[in-house]
Amino acid sequence: MKSYNILVIGVGGQGSVLASDIICETALLENTDVKKSEVHGMAQRGGSVVSHVRIGEKVYSPTISLGDADYVVSLERMEFLRYMEFVSKKTILISNAQKIIPSSIINDAELYPDKDINLYKKNFKKSYEFDAFEVAKNLGNPRGVGVVMLGFLSVFLPFSKENWEKAISFKVPKKTIETNILVFRKGLEIGQNRLK
Repeated sequence: MKSYNILVIGVGGQGSVLASDIICETALLENTDVKKSEVHGMAQRGGSVVSHVRIGEKVYSPTISLGDADYVVSLERMEFLRYMEFVSKKTILISNAQKIIPSSIINDAELYPDKDINLYKKNFKKSYEFDAFEVAKNLGNPRGVGVVMLGFLSVFLPFSKENWEKAISFKVPKKTIETNILVFRKGLEIGQNRLK
């Protein structure tokens, strides 16, 4: 089996840790080896959160080497900029268009880096951006941004839709299983349409 190195990046409270847990659970259901490492920063205060997920026949280290990410899943529009050292010309970026404005910007200490975002996207093999928050909200699950993003990511990974959905049902609260599967399927549909 091919190996996969996936960075899941977000702001505290967006569900990036849950998203990486679902990836790991799906990989285990597919009988592949998987390792995960997380860095939380000031997660509870809206700080950056990153999870390294490594999948393959045999995985020895839970962290991705510099320049070795295959996929970067950014749950907030600019967060991937903090982790560019993991990116190479083989890396695919899947980015949520949602902006979560840091307090430093709210206080006019700096501007939101829209120009940098567009400039740095050129360092990726391919980049995809869509408003996952709007998708999740419209389907009645505004906290399901990470699961929408996983639906899009699933287009690139050799895992069955059934195992993705089983992993979601194992990892999310019981009362939210139905809406999380719904937003996953919508993310998958968006991904399939964008890759046509």
